[in-house]
Amino acid sequence: MNRPVALVTGGARGIGRGIAENLAENGFDVVIDDVHENAQETLSALEKRGAKTLYLRADITSAEERRRIIEEIKKTFGSLHLLVNNAGVAPLVRMDLLQATEESYDRVMNINLKGPYFLTQLVANWMIEQKAAHPDEMFRIVNISSNSAYTSSPSRGEYCLSKAGVSMMTKLYADRLAEYQIGVFEIRPGIIMTDMTSTVKAKYDKLIDGGLLPLKRWGQPEDIGRAVAAIAKGLLDYCTGEVINVDGGFHLHRL
Repeated sequence: MNRPVALVTGGARGIGRGIAENLAENGFDVVIDDVHENAQETLSALEKRGAKTLYLRADITSAEERRRIIEEIKKTFGSLHLLVNNAGVAPLVRMDLLQATEESYDRVMNINLKGPYFLTQLVANWMIEQKAAHPDEMFRIVNISSNSAYTSSPSRGEYCLSKAGVSMMTKLYADRLAEYQIGVFEIRPGIIMTDMTSTVKAKYDKLIDGGLLPLKRWGQPEDIGRAVAAIAKGLLDYCTGEVINVDGGFHLHRL
């Protein structure tokens, strides 16, 4: 049987790589979209897990590039069963809400929200076509947001807004695609050890040691990957629109 195909945006490193490796281990062929020039190490890791791979260096903020992603997947694999909207950025410089710039706002919102929103539109329409032709096959969409979707960080307000937008985007697409049996899910990572968080490692080490998280450790990319794999395997198909917190218990209200 042909392996199902997954597209992971921002899949060359960090959380995206953790997701891609888990999907490969669970029987998926994997397409990685990223803006980084070299993804060979990640591709080799996926191929060792039995996956066929395709690397697309494409910018999801561009409508033309989004269309190219879909066309390349169609040419190479002919199908797409899972979209993981993982690509995202933090502000280049953390700035107080009262001094933040429109340039930073536009950059973060375009990458974190606008790009995924319209990439999902393209993929969803293709999935609907595939579902009509192959009613027994399952198609799913996973959006990677953040605990910043509901946690105030006034030094990076644009990032918080973008992730809150991803949360609503998940609800909208889950509602719209339910009639086609296409599940849409949101995963909210907490404090995860990646390149993005490396610049604030000392700060978060101190907070974690001080009890910020019930589970007193950093999250790892594979923690997110395992959650995506559970969705990809169909274990949560009656939970469309659901939010899965992968955050060491950060979201708990504690006394």
